[in-house]
Amino acid sequence: MSGFKLIRPFSFVVALTLISTPLLAQRGGGRGGQAQPDPFPTTIPADDARITALKREAIRMVDSMSTTVQQIVDMLFSFSELGMQETETERYLTGLLQRNGFTIERGVGGMPTAWVAKWGTGKPVLALGSDIDGIPQANQKPGVAYRDPIVVGAPGHGEGHNSGQAVNIVAAFALKRIMERERIPGTIVIWPGVAEEQMAGKAYLVRAGVFRDADAALFTHVGNGFGVSWGQSGQMALISAEFNFRGESAHAAGAPWRGRSAADAATLMDVMWNFRREHLPLNHRSHSVITNGGDQPNVVPPTATIWYFFRESNTPLVKSLFALGDTLARAAAMGSGTGLESVRVLGSGWSGHFNKPIAEATANNIRMVGLPTWSEADQTLARSLQCELGDRTPNGLSSELGNVISGPSTGGTGGGSDDIGDVSWNLPTVTLRYPSNIPGLPGHNWSSAIASATPIAHKGAVAGAKVQAATMIDLYTKPTILEQAKRYFSEVQTKDTKYEPLMRDTDQPPTHLNQEIMARYKPELQKHYYDPSKFKTYLDQLGITYPTVKPCPPVSTD
Repeated sequence: MSGFKLIRPFSFVVALTLISTPLLAQRGGGRGGQAQPDPFPTTIPADDARITALKREAIRMVDSMSTTVQQIVDMLFSFSELGMQETETERYLTGLLQRNGFTIERGVGGMPTAWVAKWGTGKPVLALGSDIDGIPQANQKPGVAYRDPIVVGAPGHGEGHNSGQAVNIVAAFALKRIMERERIPGTIVIWPGVAEEQMAGKAYLVRAGVFRDADAALFTHVGNGFGVSWGQSGQMALISAEFNFRGESAHAAGAPWRGRSAADAATLMDVMWNFRREHLPLNHRSHSVITNGGDQPNVVPPTATIWYFFRESNTPLVKSLFALGDTLARAAAMGSGTGLESVRVLGSGWSGHFNKPIAEATANNIRMVGLPTWSEADQTLARSLQCELGDRTPNGLSSELGNVISGPSTGGTGGGSDDIGDVSWNLPTVTLRYPSNIPGLPGHNWSSAIASATPIAHKGAVAGAKVQAATMIDLYTKPTILEQAKRYFSEVQTKDTKYEPLMRDTDQPPTHLNQEIMARYKPELQKHYYDPSKFKTYLDQLGITYPTVKPCPPVSTD
């Protein structure tokens, strides 16, 4: 098909040359080998009487706003919105923040559902973030420990992203009151992680300058316990890319020789990649879906699209992995007589590197706050769900903190990604994991939605807000922490590694993502939006007895 032009869609000239270099020879960073010595001893000042009193007051304030936490958690759960389509979530959260004195900028970074809320003046500037998007086909009744969707086939919060904004917003409300009264200088910035599941949002927030004047980013993410880490994380760098092929249509029975199937090209690329996978490093992860494979069987498909996630330990390695994908896409086009029409980068993210001084301050506050007190109903739900998923000796929810801080990743193969990595390479950043879900779940699954609008999620988010508020007090009142944080960022983290976006200057946010899915399910989901003016909790609105469980089969003695 000489009429088709094969293109090189990416500007990674260096990356394309890496194909000939063994990937294992490039492996480095915080993965593998012996644990490294402490690269940056820190000193976190102890709380004096004033700071101790401020933290106690902030904790009391958060407790007094536990209903606000619960309503935010339940409301976002009921919206069940996917990435780039978080319209109800955006409207609700920005309205709440605006009513409480924050100024709002909407449509940030070219993303309609992205926003920035600000309050205060001067330095330090703390940027509080958390993700807001859900998971396809994860719709599930909360508090019911077996598969039971509210809307069959619809999206849901099978990741728990509905709870993180409650942690940040309520902590910010508490700090706003204290800072006003005590005349503590500083600025609070709150922002959302849009389309995190597609790794499609935070790099555009970086590009838009959201963090340009910020001194630190305090990120929150749901977990099944309390924790924070510093140094190179186990999160993988990622490039998300769409490969678009163009062929020629023809009657699939009458004149198939007249056609050139773009679907064949997409299939060939996937087959070649799967053969090549055996000879890639164990640490890499790659996954694909064919999002356009033709219209109907009797027409040779003239267009086709395959969407890949390429993951590796660090940025050079993921560039190399993407370059290999580009090579195989061009080979698939040649083999099928079609053309590689375009490659669109939909999302990207660096592997995260988190700040040691801020992590240590956060860990101190986790120890001070401690885990929530779980009720027997909470434990019954957790144990029953664990049993439902095949664990015949379920342990339920953790009642002990354990080690709340970890250092640089030193092993393991593969793993997830989060585009907080891009933020972390632009300013000192930590991620607070707070206990709003159940241990032992597969993740990205309906089961992870079961606890996400129950007392487990509510209590965990309240505890997380207490830690976040206490850490904010530290950073606003103990300047040496931020001084050390900036030194760690410049002298350790970025000494030999400088940030550059994985996306091209011409790439734009993929705002089309999930439009069709949400258009299909939103009319039915709207019937189930939470109404806090009529119901105390979402469980009450749905008429769910908490917890609703099945008996766990006895452990076999055979």
